[in-house]
Parts: sequence; C-alpha cells; structure tokens
Amino acid sequence: QVQLVETGGGSVQAGESLRLSCAASGATHSSNLCMGWFRQAPGKEREEVATIYTGGGVTNYADSVKGRFTISQDNAANTVYLRMNSLKPEDTAMYYCAAGVPALCGRRMRKVADFGYWGQGTQVTVSS
Repeated sequence: QVQLVETGGGSVQAGESLRLSCAASGATHSSNLCMGWFRQAPGKEREEVATIYTGGGVTNYADSVKGRFTISQDNAANTVYLRMNSLKPEDTAMYYCAAGVPALCGRRMRKVADFGYWGQGTQVTVSS
C-alpha cells in the first residue's frame, strides 16, 4: 500500500503562483513509481496535469500547463511537487496526487484508472 497526502492548495489571484506537495509513504519505494498530478473541476472529468518517473526524472505535461507548471521530486523526502506559475481561472480544480507502476511514465498516453494509488486532493481556486 502507498499512502499519498497532498498539501499546498489555496485561493489566489490570476497570475499568481502556488506549489503543491505530495508526500508518499508506505510499502512501495518512491524511486520505483510513476507519480502524477491530476485535476478535476466541477462537472468535468479528472485529467492528467503532469507525471514524473521518480527513478529517473522523466516528465510529461498536459498541453494546457506546459511552460507554466513544473513537476519535480525530492526522493530523500519521498515527496513530489507541482509548481504552478501564471495561474489562470481555468486552473481552478481539485488537484490529486497519484502513483502507479514505473512503466506508466514511458507511455504516450495514460488513463486515470492506470494509477492505483490516490491522495485525498487539495483545492486550488484562481480568481480573475
């Protein structure tokens, strides 16, 4: 079992920044995971934002956040971060951290159901 706890959400104005953190614990070594950030806005499906292979640092980003968001890791702390700059109102959503098998990060496409472990989510609200 892997436990994931997200922190760092909040309410900001458009153009401001936030950093989300995802602390992992449990039986799976964080260096052998594909870690992802997903988001879900009211009435919309959950979508992938970014992923990182913690064993090698390979990253993937959704087109909507490229150039604004950065996913990173601190393996010593078993923590993955999502730095979000130039936030827009359309970034408003519940943000979730997820973990899955390492091979996921090498795929061109991933599905929400591919990730077996999820955190409880942290709310990000961006006002104009």
